[in-house]
Amino acid sequence: MQAFNYVIKDEVGIHARPAGLLVKKAKEYKSDIYIVKGDKEAEAVKLMALMGLGVKCGDEITVRIEGENEEECAKEIREFLEKNF
Repeated sequence: MQAFNYVIKDEVGIHARPAGLLVKKAKEYKSDIYIVKGDKEAEAVKLMALMGLGVKCGDEITVRIEGENEEECAKEIREFLEKNF
């Protein structure tokens, strides 16, 4: 398992458009990717679950990755978040 924390910088947090991009990106991997905020958790391939986390600008999330190529996946997902969130 790989995990890292990330602080959301996008003014409106994880909303429909970037959440859709994250879902699309997460589907590229064989690993399971989870986004955790507080006591809530969502699979990164489920758009409504991601949006249901209510992640706002300045919130810290934890990204947890389990499965094949975890290290590579974690690196690429971190880069994706830095570019889009």
